Amino acid sequence: MIPAIDVSKIYSTLGNNSSLVPLAVKDVANSLGLTTGSYIVGDKLEGKDRFLDEFGTQAIWLFGLPVFKKITDLTLYKALKIDPKVDVRLLDNPEILDKAIELEKNDKIKKGLLNLKNNPKFSRSLALSKFGIATALTIASYTALTKYRHKKTKEAAKKEIMAEHAKLLTAKNKFNNTRTSFGDFIKNSENMTNNKNNNKNKTTTFTGAAGLVSKLKDFMFDPVKNLMIVDGSITTERLSESRNKQEFIGYSIKEGATWAFMYFASKPIQKFLEKKAVLNHNKSIDLDARVIESEDLKNTFGNKNIIEQSLKEFPIKGSDVEIYEFLHKNPDNFVVQMAKKSDEISTLGKLDNWVNKLKKKLNMSYMEVTDKNAIDTRKFIDIGNLENKSGVKGIYAKIDTLYKQYQASGENLDDFLKKVKTLKRHSVLKNLGICIAALGVAVPAVMIAVRYLSGDKEFQVKEDLEKEISLDA
Repeated sequence: MIPAIDVSKIYSTLGNNSSLVPLAVKDVANSLGLTTGSYIVGDKLEGKDRFLDEFGTQAIWLFGLPVFKKITDLTLYKALKIDPKVDVRLLDNPEILDKAIELEKNDKIKKGLLNLKNNPKFSRSLALSKFGIATALTIASYTALTKYRHKKTKEAAKKEIMAEHAKLLTAKNKFNNTRTSFGDFIKNSENMTNNKNNNKNKTTTFTGAAGLVSKLKDFMFDPVKNLMIVDGSITTERLSESRNKQEFIGYSIKEGATWAFMYFASKPIQKFLEKKAVLNHNKSIDLDARVIESEDLKNTFGNKNIIEQSLKEFPIKGSDVEIYEFLHKNPDNFVVQMAKKSDEISTLGKLDNWVNKLKKKLNMSYMEVTDKNAIDTRKFIDIGNLENKSGVKGIYAKIDTLYKQYQASGENLDDFLKKVKTLKRHSVLKNLGICIAALGVAVPAVMIAVRYLSGDKEFQVKEDLEKEISLDA
């Protein structure tokens, strides 16, 4: 039997600015477009070079950070007997950390929280080290890929050029002289590259400090912002290590567009589409798709007493620690339930994954979860604020606004929510579609046009090698 597809999860993931999935979708489109463009305007050698560059970089870019962080968890954290799931951002609000310790019933989790409280400086330094190690190793992996790609392309170009020269040479001595000249050229080029790389080798040093954690926490704990650091390094290396003017111009266009449509365009586009939905239809679509698509929303909006009681009892004007305690003690409150559904609040149910099940089968140590709906106190909860509708307060504000719109609409509940779902789905698809079209179609087209208009159509890496060979001959 084929399992049912969770449509709401798909739209939620694609519309989540903190998820790596929409970035991956956009990057695949960009990589396919650029690789196709290289085959069209250049030749097979350039196409292979571009393929390795785009998809090799993509693999490192997407999986490098998670893999290296997990390795750090399994080595450094395990050796120190520290729970890597305990979020150091809990130290930002000592009252909430104390409340988490007070409310936690699981001895293993409480031990991790107490360790955090008793060793704040060490915990921050360790978290900073994990961030630095994973980021540095990911960047180093890309550097290694670049060197490997340049070497492979040069070797492939060498074979092609030698084959072409062999057809034109009529005398054996001339052929031998040409091969010797080419060998000297390759040797000199490799020596120059090695010297250049030796001069550029520097070791990045990360020092732990509470101030640094505070400044870098947005980048440390947001996977998308963490990727921005890696991408910044990739952009810098691509431009500085460009093999010729043609490659530099191409990378300038590609990297500029990547930064624009991969990171910065999505939020403004989504905000525009959300405002348009309110102005044209008086329907807010800023809630997570999983909330909008859920039967819970329909059932609760259909019961005036439940929704109004949930909104009324939620301590929206209370302190952060008061709200935090309310979240724990009122699991049936609709705002709390939807905050969990939106992943603003992490629950212990998230621990009951395939890894835990595998550990159980192998009789390995794992955490037994009794109340899967209970809040995981090790995780940071963004209480947020009403002004920008962020965090848990933002969930409250969005639910309150949508309910008031429904009350004022006079529409049938099914019709009202059906329209909200449609508007939400369209906004996600339009946003993603615009970025995909820009990265996968427009950018490759611009790069091809620049090549043709500049009269620099041929793959310049190969052309440069041919010129050098001719000069040496």
